[in-house]
Amino acid sequence: MILVYLEHHDGRIEKGSLGVLSKAASLGEAAGVVLGPGAEEVATTAGAFGATKAFALDTPELTAPLPQPRVDALASLVEATGADTVLFGASVLAADIAAGLAARLGAGLNWDLADLELRDGELVGKRPALGDTVLVDVGWKGTPRLGLVRSGALDATETGGSAPVEVFESSFSDFSTQATLVEQTQEEATGPSIEDADVIVAGGRGLGSPEGFTQLEELAAALGGAVAATRAVVDAGWYPYSTQVGQTGKTVAPKLYIACGISGAIQHKVGMQGSGTIVAINKDPNAPIFDFADLGVVGDLHEIVPKLTELVRVHRGS
Repeated sequence: MILVYLEHHDGRIEKGSLGVLSKAASLGEAAGVVLGPGAEEVATTAGAFGATKAFALDTPELTAPLPQPRVDALASLVEATGADTVLFGASVLAADIAAGLAARLGAGLNWDLADLELRDGELVGKRPALGDTVLVDVGWKGTPRLGLVRSGALDATETGGSAPVEVFESSFSDFSTQATLVEQTQEEATGPSIEDADVIVAGGRGLGSPEGFTQLEELAAALGGAVAATRAVVDAGWYPYSTQVGQTGKTVAPKLYIACGISGAIQHKVGMQGSGTIVAINKDPNAPIFDFADLGVVGDLHEIVPKLTELVRVHRGS
């Protein structure tokens, strides 16, 4: 059995976790695991993404989004079910849990996986290497096998099915409950996140200044999308780190990706090359991004983006 940790916040399972569940279900018997507030109700959605069963646990120890109590719960579940594989969608919390569980079980953990497949009955992971220019096969020496899948690498596919939910029990070690969450804050934002958006408008150094992002925000709002940024502008403090796309940022796969003033370095390419349609706007006709863009516009983005925004608004009647 494959267990898939389904991270959830505000009663909603993260898209990355559902993508991992869909892939796991295509490989064999997969069960979703939901831990924390409202777990039993949230777990009912696991069947729609291929799970044959869902496990849920909601106790006071799991109220705060802290990793160690979740390591305890997952370790108990692995022991009770005899699961040979535990998979996670990458996030800060999931990475902490996966590492802690690997140490607890003495298990092997492969991380930054882009895909998974069965080969001669054995699970094989696909991991990017050499600056994401190649994929290498990785495996495990024994069970349970633990895997952390790169954000945005796998699509969540609804099957329309359903799965029974089983509430299980777990004990918690004294050291696992010593940490206390003092405060939790959330950045105010409008519109979808870059991980969930079907349309992303991204900006690079070609914007010239932080103020240039105002134009991108207007275009993204008109399209019902989200704004992203390259590492260079994030490091310069022009836009929040949470919006960074690339090798050291997030991997996204929207239906439409509009790159404004982005040269197209390999570090950025690996984070967005899975997009459905890539549109590049750049004044440099020799920019590398034109080599892999589906549509290219050579010109001043400060003239093009506002006109494009106006056209979108007219077309949508807003």
